[in-house]
Amino acid sequence: MNLSPEKRIAGLLTPLFALRREKDLGIGDVAALREFIDWAKEGGFQLVQLLPINETGGDNSPYNAISAMAIEPTTLHLAPGSPVDLTNEDFEEVVALAHLERLRHGPVKYARVKKLKRRLLERAFAAFSISATEERRAQFAQFREKEADWMEDYTLFRVLMEENGGSEAWDQWPADQQSIAGARRWVENMRSDRAGRIARRRSFFAYVQWVAYQQWHEIKLYAEERNVALMGDIPFGVSYYSADVFAQPAEFALDWSGGAPPEPYFKDDEFTQKWGQNWGIPVFRWDAMRQNQFAWWRRRVGGVRHVFHVFRIDHVLGFYRIYAFPWRPFRNQEFLPLDWQQMLERTDGRSPHFAPRDDLKWENAEANRREGEEYLRAILLECGATRIVGEDLGTVPDYVRPSLHSLGIAGFKIPQWEVRHNRVTSGSEYDSLSVTTFATHDHKPIRALWEEGFEQATPTSDQARHDLYLMAEFAGLALNEKTSYEKEFFPITTEALFRSNAWIAIMMITDLLGGKDRFNVPGTATDANWTRRMRMSISRWRENRVVRQRMRLMRNLLEKSGRA
Repeated sequence: MNLSPEKRIAGLLTPLFALRREKDLGIGDVAALREFIDWAKEGGFQLVQLLPINETGGDNSPYNAISAMAIEPTTLHLAPGSPVDLTNEDFEEVVALAHLERLRHGPVKYARVKKLKRRLLERAFAAFSISATEERRAQFAQFREKEADWMEDYTLFRVLMEENGGSEAWDQWPADQQSIAGARRWVENMRSDRAGRIARRRSFFAYVQWVAYQQWHEIKLYAEERNVALMGDIPFGVSYYSADVFAQPAEFALDWSGGAPPEPYFKDDEFTQKWGQNWGIPVFRWDAMRQNQFAWWRRRVGGVRHVFHVFRIDHVLGFYRIYAFPWRPFRNQEFLPLDWQQMLERTDGRSPHFAPRDDLKWENAEANRREGEEYLRAILLECGATRIVGEDLGTVPDYVRPSLHSLGIAGFKIPQWEVRHNRVTSGSEYDSLSVTTFATHDHKPIRALWEEGFEQATPTSDQARHDLYLMAEFAGLALNEKTSYEKEFFPITTEALFRSNAWIAIMMITDLLGGKDRFNVPGTATDANWTRRMRMSISRWRENRVVRQRMRLMRNLLEKSGRA
């Protein structure tokens, strides 16, 4: 595939869980992605961007994975013959108890979906264990051996989760299970019959990953056949409660919690405005990682290469320095009303700060730049033909974007945020090694901004109008309250995005469809986050007059801009 930054293309960003297909199991999966690739291709798009696909924990956040390597089992297409070990009889027997119509309606019901898919995979594994051919058994054994450097610790972690009521909070497990060494002794010392059951369960979790790696590699090949690139996402960090932290605690500073500094833009989140975003990810101990040539990061990149043609590193700024909190997110509300001195009294004098150092002094900035490039070069060595995009939004030090450019890593351009000397930067001034979009999964959809700005007064209406006026300025549109969203604002600003000089121009699926639902509100842990689904299946998009009109508009704009 030609993914040279000199060849401008356009993409669609969609959370996989949000896609609907006829007769799905309550969540988007690789079968829905296959349909979406075809639909995007018909509209002239040559790239599909997804959120992280790593296995999630209890909060279901794709940015808080319980493994940097394991794939989320709910992404799998499960049906008779998929995987080959799943019989029609087993499939029908399990789904008959699932009340599928209710499961498919509305948002993702994670607890029920995960339970259903786990039961189907257990049936498939049972059939595999009894009747698999020698060839397939050998293929499974080869997979386990190839991935053993992470798989063995991961399967032990998953068994321990089951032993502890499904909780990934390893520091709440029994004392003899709270470390990888203790857990291994725990297994070695148990009775043979129970040890056999544990071994079979670990084999099951390995089998799930075998199926997952196969299905995702197949969807990558399918996308290539359609000349559509798949763009993945690597979160900068990994969950505190992950198999990685559990197995390799020496590589993480567990007493510090990574995040981002105070951000006035997110006015609907008081904590983010005052203290910043506390993501809860443990801060890396780069000195420890350096000793094994950054093996953990190289392993992550290898896994992503197996599935994606391009990948985005979320919060690439973290390679240079990360904002660290001396408390974990569950204590955020405790600190919200405190002033700085009161905060210091509760943290024994430790305060939120940039680690390993701030950028206030020239020598600090230079050290951060030099070390960040060292870490990123280690990743680049593992990439091969896979291209990297760095999410470089937020409080960006002056040296970061030139540094990324020197490494051949494309940065992001949010037009309404690219304001220099009181002027919105023209798309013609964008570097070709960049990715541009009006919104990410964390932003309000543009139609929702329009409603806030011009149709329904809210506490954030002024900010919404401000963003809309900047987007209009970017497009050369004279915006006023009489401007039509559908006939003027949306097509004109979209055309300006596509005409920019950026390598990739990306649209959120909600913006293309004119939706208002938001996938995530940063800094919050509401039940609505990561659960929104499209209101129609992909097959119904093809039948819907409004959607068809929008896709014709997209095709026309992409052809006019040279991106189709």
